[in-house]
Amino acid sequence: MLVQLLTHTPEPDKVAAAAARLCYSSSSIDRLLEQGREERAALLAKILALGHFSVLEHVAFTFGIEGISRACSHQLVRHRIASFSQQSQRYVSHKTQFAAVVPESISARPELLERFNGFLDQAHEVYRELLDAGVPAEDARFVLPNAAETKLVMTMNARELLHFFNLRCCRRAQWEIRAMATEMLRLVRRAAPLLFADAGPGCLQGACPEGAMTCGAMAEVRKEFKELS
Repeated sequence: MLVQLLTHTPEPDKVAAAAARLCYSSSSIDRLLEQGREERAALLAKILALGHFSVLEHVAFTFGIEGISRACSHQLVRHRIASFSQQSQRYVSHKTQFAAVVPESISARPELLERFNGFLDQAHEVYRELLDAGVPAEDARFVLPNAAETKLVMTMNARELLHFFNLRCCRRAQWEIRAMATEMLRLVRRAAPLLFADAGPGCLQGACPEGAMTCGAMAEVRKEFKELS
């Protein structure tokens, strides 16, 4: 898996803080942008605590993501307040065998890994036969498994990212999207340290939102995301 932060709103902390200050000030926008870092940090901490998240929608982040499975991307696109451009299996066909993501629960067991790889080989062979027979790639792709790798470009605003991290950094999330979300959080913390200082799974700020389904490791999780850099 490769996750890259391709671009983002310049000075995201500064833009969000200026938008927040504008709501309560008669000053010009130019003056609002002149806030010092300490004033900016205090204001952003306050609006995040109050849940005044609309000002975060002025800040956007664009990621390039490669080497995730179709099983992962199907989960990802459920986050509707985002923009996605995904490699098409209709227009990009696999003359050579498609790359695939193998879960550790399978790769750690040689007998299962052998069967898994055998299935991938068979799926590719049928796929290639369909293409050779003149079946369009958009129809031949019906035999490709969820394990097939994909790549995409995704843009989310800071408000949706906080929600995304709240859900997908949780240990109850599926392992692949959790790994992706954690790397995304690492990247945006470098770009906007004030906005994402306390971002992460829901248990960072209070009780575990999973209730009876909790992982039971809240202290460990809090330590993990406090040290994430």
